[in-house]
Amino acid sequence: MVHPIIETLLWRHSTKKYDASKRIPQEDLDVLFEAMRLSASSINSQPWKFVVIESAEAKERMSKTFARKHQYNQPHVFDSSQIILFAYNPRYTRDDFAKVVDKGMEDKRIKPEDRDSAFGVFLFAELNTDETGNTSNWTKAQTYLALGSTLHTLARLKIDSTPMEGIDTDLVNEEFKKELDGYQCDVALAIGYHHPEEDFNSKLPKSRHHLDNVLMRI
Repeated sequence: MVHPIIETLLWRHSTKKYDASKRIPQEDLDVLFEAMRLSASSINSQPWKFVVIESAEAKERMSKTFARKHQYNQPHVFDSSQIILFAYNPRYTRDDFAKVVDKGMEDKRIKPEDRDSAFGVFLFAELNTDETGNTSNWTKAQTYLALGSTLHTLARLKIDSTPMEGIDTDLVNEEFKKELDGYQCDVALAIGYHHPEEDFNSKLPKSRHHLDNVLMRI
């Protein structure tokens, strides 16, 4: 199949080695960050925080979090252009959703007289809140929606990336406790430009299940 979207997805791969001499232009980062902001989420909850690690100091801090495990991902910290921590709110409340409603009013999506009725959909959040107030199963899923959108945007921009669940979540959340401010990070994303010789994955053909194995039309 020949189509720009398919060509983009065939081009995308998880980069195994970055070219440390290359950095992403600010104009591309501006597009990326806006695309992340526009990601879809259940009831428009937007229960996420994105922490962009790009300064030398922040990269040193991130590198320290590989002290115990997942060292195979550690080189990405300094070789990639940025590392993005994708974090979710583990205790999403009505007050959090109120900020979404009020922003909807500011953007003229919600009329002032409809503010109270706009909270009707918050029932779905309540259904995904346990007896202790934990919403992690639900809010983490929304954050992965943002991650998927981000991967596609990066591919459209011809920027390489590496999703990393291979991080020490305990150390990452402790090291960046101030920046995360109560949010939980379980996955990070390295972004930049792959090394033309040393990124072996860029030379391998794409391999996925046949469509008939994963898609059923009824």
